Amino acid sequence: MEMLDPDLLKTFLAFVDGGSLAKAASAVGRTPSAVTAQMQRLEEIVGEPLLTPQGRGRGLTPAGEDLVGHARRILAVHTEAWLALKGARAGGRIAIGTTQDFADHGLPDLLRAFAVSHPRVRIELRVGRSQELGSALQAGQLDLAITMRHAASPDEAAVISEPMLWLCSEKGLATRQEAVPLALLDPYCGFREAALNALDAAGRRYRIAAGSASLSGLRTAVDAGIALTPRTRRFAHSGIVEAPPEFDLPPLPMADFAIRLGREAERPARDLADLLGSGLALPS
Repeated sequence: MEMLDPDLLKTFLAFVDGGSLAKAASAVGRTPSAVTAQMQRLEEIVGEPLLTPQGRGRGLTPAGEDLVGHARRILAVHTEAWLALKGARAGGRIAIGTTQDFADHGLPDLLRAFAVSHPRVRIELRVGRSQELGSALQAGQLDLAITMRHAASPDEAAVISEPMLWLCSEKGLATRQEAVPLALLDPYCGFREAALNALDAAGRRYRIAAGSASLSGLRTAVDAGIALTPRTRRFAHSGIVEAPPEFDLPPLPMADFAIRLGREAERPARDLADLLGSGLALPS
């Protein structure tokens, strides 16, 4: 009996979570042809087709749908074992910096798993904006930081790519307006720049209806129906949803986030960076 290779399962779940082979390839750092070959190899091991043509892309067969739960459990056990072995004798302190998006969604469960397997490691968490966190990392105040990525950097341990979305209140806008009302973080903000560039390129009129220095302020403005905002799906909860097609908004680019390590980062921080790199991707 052939065993299910965790690398193949990771690529399979990257397809499930991303919705396409191209996005899976980006997520696992392989070419689309290599991902296709991996899926064919996994189908050979399973003995049944896992993917089927669906519109212009591919979907899951019944066997593929059955494999999803098994794959997640297998990889979870692998992660648990890896963490337990790595953390058995580890001690010290890790200073982590993260943007609010990840502090609210994704990071808590992974930090819990890390704390269980590394009970002697002290975690210090700092939540802020990417520019501030990058400066703190360079100054040696942080061992690890999750920041928005604007260019490749030698201190990157992993890169997470997520689609930017136009988000609004699930109740819609309080008033309909010809100019697109925006809620944006104060400069500098990568989401702000992407939104303004997209609207300018599409020739759409807009106005900044709400500004804030924090995501909590942004959330309040969007939830109240004052404006739309560009974020990832991590921001879309508690009454905030993707803007409907009738808003006719231009497409936004991908948002890239880097998991970065400080120059003096020790083994536990590097282990945590590996865990975050594989565990922070958003499910579909």
